[in-house]
Amino acid sequence: MALFGALFLALLAGAHAEFPGCKIRVTSKALELVKQEGLRFLEQELETITIPDLRGKEGHFYYNISEVKVTELQLTSSELDFQPQQELMLQITNASLGLRFRRQLLYWFFYDGGYINASAEGVSIRTGLELSRDPAGRMKVSNVSCQASVSRMHAAFGGTFKKVYDFLSTFITSGMRFLLNQQICPVLYHTGTVLLNALLDTVPVRSSVDELVGIDYSLMKDPVASTSNLDMDFRGAFFPLTERNWSLPNRAVEPQLQEEERMVYVAFSEFFFDSAMESYFRAGALQLSLVGDKVPHDLDILLRATYFGSIVLLSPAVIDSPLKLELRVLAPPRCTIKPSGTTVSVTASVTIALVPPDKPEVQLSSMTMDARLSAKMALRGKALRTQLDLRRFRIYSNHSALESLALIPLQAPLKTMLQIGVMPMLNERTWRGVQIPLPEGINFVREVVTNHAGFLTIGADLHFAKGLREVIEKNRPADIGASTAPPPSTAAV
Repeated sequence: MALFGALFLALLAGAHAEFPGCKIRVTSKALELVKQEGLRFLEQELETITIPDLRGKEGHFYYNISEVKVTELQLTSSELDFQPQQELMLQITNASLGLRFRRQLLYWFFYDGGYINASAEGVSIRTGLELSRDPAGRMKVSNVSCQASVSRMHAAFGGTFKKVYDFLSTFITSGMRFLLNQQICPVLYHTGTVLLNALLDTVPVRSSVDELVGIDYSLMKDPVASTSNLDMDFRGAFFPLTERNWSLPNRAVEPQLQEEERMVYVAFSEFFFDSAMESYFRAGALQLSLVGDKVPHDLDILLRATYFGSIVLLSPAVIDSPLKLELRVLAPPRCTIKPSGTTVSVTASVTIALVPPDKPEVQLSSMTMDARLSAKMALRGKALRTQLDLRRFRIYSNHSALESLALIPLQAPLKTMLQIGVMPMLNERTWRGVQIPLPEGINFVREVVTNHAGFLTIGADLHFAKGLREVIEKNRPADIGASTAPPPSTAAV
């Protein structure tokens, strides 16, 4: 009995589980590009390593090593991979560091000082980034694991006490190697938990699309990594700015991502587009009123001729008044995605009236319009853009079949009016697009759109329009100087 109860609860939970409206998959094809840009940034960060002064004595010799600076960094061999549980793993082997420091030596009453060039060789770094969803639905680097080691170090000592330095070099370089080991992991921890999170903060979560609607790109769960890709599920839902807590129930199929040939894939379900259209509908944007000179001249003449009898019967005194043509969408449009293409179905009322000055308007006719639009999607930069085209159009009377027959002559001119006057206005807005949840400075290129049953996918490659350093410096947190040392367990040496 308990087993049946558990099964029932599981089925009930599954029935109420909400599917994502947008999915993004980053494949291993993107890792080489990300690694190249990331290593350039990491080199600059490691060059900021500060090493404490090293001082002490050996017998009658007193030494002080200070002002240690990294002058050069060579990362000769590196690998960046997806790993389950850890998400991203970077491994650097056989790297080398160039150093310059000041030496001071006192032996009895003899003093020697100057600057020395040194090199640290056989540098190995293994660091992992753990990605998760924070309470606001934003992706964050939640933990950084790190192991770093320097296998050998060499310093070219010279000057008055060269032989003495040669005697002490092993002791001094061993101490510097230990100190250098201690500094690498804190730099990597700071880079991951502070600087990379500043980059991830540029990904939109809940933001305005325009003055009417916003979009919710909050993560629905932690990112999931396999050996070949990283998958992220976003809510992908629009909402009216005047009703920020409103939410359209998601009854669409869950988008699926199977491909791995391109650097990144983005999938959108019908829910993504339906929530956009319903949000604009609730915001009162899906209506249009043309009065007087705004009505195309040929259509104005045709409508006056068609309804001449009604005008004479209703109110002949207003026969020369401006004509008004009003379109109002009656219900939220709906999107249908099939392998053959994407369509949008719209039902609207069409009202024709005369608007005499300082008098109530005189309604001549009210009809219903059914239209079907084809929609073509494209990614440009990081914006999803839509091009609409009017494919099917039908008008009919709300009152009688006989009146519907009388409307047939208006079919073609009204369709032409929509194509010439209304569709460009719609496309001007839809072609502006809506931003995809990507960090600042990263764009899509060479995209390919594929339609499926109930969702579409867009495969693309990535392009860094800005360097990581430029974006992070722009969004650097104000408390950047605060201590960000890792827990002892994450800075293994």
